[in-house]
Amino acid sequence: MKNRNSIFLLLVGLLCSAEAFADHPSEQPNIVFLMTDDQRWDNFGCYGRPEFRTENIDRLAQEGVIFDHAYYAVAICLPSRVTMMSGRYLSNHKVGFSHPYNYTFSKSDFNNTYPAMLKAAGYRTGFIGKFGFPVTDEAYERKGLVAGYDLRKELSPYFDFFAGSGVHFRGAFASWPKDEEMEAIYSQKRPLNERTLKTGDAMIHFLKTQPKEQPFCLSVSFFAVKNDKDRDMYPPDVAEFSDHDFSVPENWVEGRNTKLPKVLDNWRGVPLHKQRTSTPALYQKLVRRFATQGYSVDQQVGRLVQQLKEMGVLNNTVIIYTSDNGRFHGSHGLYDKAILYDESVKAPFIVFDGRVAKTERGRRESALMSSVDVAPTIVSYAGLNIPESMQGRDLTPVIQQTQDREQWREAVYIESLFIGSLHSKKVPENIAEINERVIEENKSYRSRGVRTERYKYFSYYEHSPVIEELYDMEADPYEQNNLVTSPEYSEVLNKLRKETQERHALISSQEGHPQQ
Repeated sequence: MKNRNSIFLLLVGLLCSAEAFADHPSEQPNIVFLMTDDQRWDNFGCYGRPEFRTENIDRLAQEGVIFDHAYYAVAICLPSRVTMMSGRYLSNHKVGFSHPYNYTFSKSDFNNTYPAMLKAAGYRTGFIGKFGFPVTDEAYERKGLVAGYDLRKELSPYFDFFAGSGVHFRGAFASWPKDEEMEAIYSQKRPLNERTLKTGDAMIHFLKTQPKEQPFCLSVSFFAVKNDKDRDMYPPDVAEFSDHDFSVPENWVEGRNTKLPKVLDNWRGVPLHKQRTSTPALYQKLVRRFATQGYSVDQQVGRLVQQLKEMGVLNNTVIIYTSDNGRFHGSHGLYDKAILYDESVKAPFIVFDGRVAKTERGRRESALMSSVDVAPTIVSYAGLNIPESMQGRDLTPVIQQTQDREQWREAVYIESLFIGSLHSKKVPENIAEINERVIEENKSYRSRGVRTERYKYFSYYEHSPVIEELYDMEADPYEQNNLVTSPEYSEVLNKLRKETQERHALISSQEGHPQQ
């Protein structure tokens, strides 16, 4: 009976999505959503560091719109991916790594994601790469990894073409439909260091098998640039950077950063910095690896554009490029991501629309954008009505320059809810008690805040006393001077503190779906 109910909910959701499309009968563009893993926003030529060799992505930016103020609503992979597919904040969907934000994502909720909605509207949908989160009949709090998860059984109603793995929930690699080309692409005879090439090959295969009279929505989630082992480096691309010494950001810290809030000693980013990026030699070793993988991804973006040109559909295709979160690389004396400094929460975000006249292409956009905007924007591009469950805003009026900027948002909401000590493959039965103990012992570094065009505010709200940080991002882009105790900024502090509290209350409420 439970399976029948799930099928019923799926059909209801798909039918509702189809009805949403009925109001917008205009021609549907093809949509390609490209996401990398842990690619920092400034690791691109178009964002000011040409040493990273991202020529194809830079060209996409030069012919599209590049956002200079894009931010992740949550800057760690699993919940970030849910947020971008669903248009909902982590504190609302609760699909993350650690209690009490470690739920699965229900199929009834997945019906209101952009892939499910576009498939119901007639799109051929594809997914390639790292899926990242479990979709189950009903949402439930995970007590560890989801065992025996069958990607094809659970996700085939939403994707016509699939080649990827779950990564964070024992969702072993799966692909469909089966054919000889896909078997060759993912043959075990191919070396591990060709993982990005395999993703690119599958992407091209999807396009080559695309029916001419049907629009498509392809989501490509590269495993790069996250994993930084030698086995992940494609040898010809390694050679591109083997002799290059990369520039070092001003806020890179050699050794330990004594200016960090003491509570961050509980964050894994502190010991990982010591191990991986705390000396000039370690920094250069790691940054070369990330550059190598970024270069490998860039080559696949070049292949994508060329294939779309050969098919004659580039002029009816929207390409969106971003990552799932940033990475510190030693900035602030930290490694990893999630903590709310810009190296973690600032996003690369590029939108190319082949339908735009060439004379009108190519500009930089200063409007504040959040990763929660991805889903409603894709749904809007497809001509569908945005469901009430989506908490982000449609970016297409901003991209097309029809938006009244006086009516646009003044701030974006950011949050970090991951606690490393609460995350494990097997979650203890008394996890709620352990969570309370973490808070009582002042070891919680959960944080939330807002970013305006000029300022960033956030607080470690479970710490006693509450730790707050405030930065003037125009005067201090590397976040070196915390202004919380400066009397001249007291009005700004009070305003952003209140803004954070109000947004959190609205966002976390199931009844409140702010278009913010």
